Amino acid sequence: MSGQWAKLMVLGVVLSGLCLPARANTTGAESGVVTSPVDLSTTEKTVSIALLLPIRSEILRVPSEVLRAGFQAAYERERGGITINIVETGDSAQDIVSGYKAASALNDVVVGPLSRTGVTAVVQSDAVAKPTIALTPPDPAENGEIKLPPQMLVIGLSIEEEARQVAEWALHDVKKGKALVLFTQAAWQRRAAKAFETQWQQRGREMEAIEVPANDGFLNGRSLLQLKKQVEADKPAILFLALDARQARQVRAVMGKDIALYGTSQLNPTALTDRVTAEPLAEMDGTRLLDIPWQLQPDHPAVMTYPRLVVEADQKRNADHERLYALGIDAYRIAREIADRHTNFELDGVTGKLKVRIDQGQARFERVTQQAVYREGSVVGVGEAR
Repeated sequence: MSGQWAKLMVLGVVLSGLCLPARANTTGAESGVVTSPVDLSTTEKTVSIALLLPIRSEILRVPSEVLRAGFQAAYERERGGITINIVETGDSAQDIVSGYKAASALNDVVVGPLSRTGVTAVVQSDAVAKPTIALTPPDPAENGEIKLPPQMLVIGLSIEEEARQVAEWALHDVKKGKALVLFTQAAWQRRAAKAFETQWQQRGREMEAIEVPANDGFLNGRSLLQLKKQVEADKPAILFLALDARQARQVRAVMGKDIALYGTSQLNPTALTDRVTAEPLAEMDGTRLLDIPWQLQPDHPAVMTYPRLVVEADQKRNADHERLYALGIDAYRIAREIADRHTNFELDGVTGKLKVRIDQGQARFERVTQQAVYREGSVVGVGEAR
């Protein structure tokens, strides 16, 4: 879900019971290709798009089903000239590469893989010969960023990119002063902290990164009290919280409201549709963060167009699943544009303002995420009335 993908994928093993759209009709079972029903009333030439997901993975099955539901919701709104094929794999690199090769051989555009290891395996296989829309970044190479094939576009919800955008926001708001960056041993938090640190220091600003001990997701209270003394002595301009919402509440409770807090979408644990009825987190008021329009803007034109992910009546909505569902919607919209041979386009998407440029054998993607703030205990878009 997720940069945040590692955290999101772990959720898949414990969250179940999602009421998702019915599975498409199956053909070619041995190849793992599942084909959506085709409208036989039309004879127009269609373009085929494969959605490559680790549905056979025990851990990644639920995230895969959630993303597929968003993808199919977008397809149902704009089907003309498109056939979608679901290609199911497990979570092993070999299985994913085999599935990718089958998808690429039989389709015009491939969407996937979903996991970082899967994308890395496909990149290293040298099998990318068709337009491919990866749903998460690959693992970085030892010497930095891995080189992507010319026909691969990466559109995942990157926690690192969120952190870089938060850094630019804070730099604009706070013209001088030091930033303290807080994180735990969690891999996604380390990545977010490093991305913020790099962006902040590139602008010549001072910062200090602090790993806070945590147990079962809770920050160590004694370490927070020591941190409070450091904050009172150093008087940093901001704290960047590469933390989740529960941990951020701990920080705010100890630090008080005199210091500015910034963070990523992981500071927002509530689905948009639950915002009115959720318990208000008044202690978080003033905390700034980023999140996607699907989570913030009910009157957004694209958000209003698509149905919400359906869950059982007794189930609480999961914010990371909502983001993944939204990614599925935008993944289909981008794939459709590329299938129509558009190489330079922008979309006001449910995951942000999206920009795609494909030229001279290089694919570039940019997402600008929505700024938000805690107000009266709820997360609202900046400039939005509660």
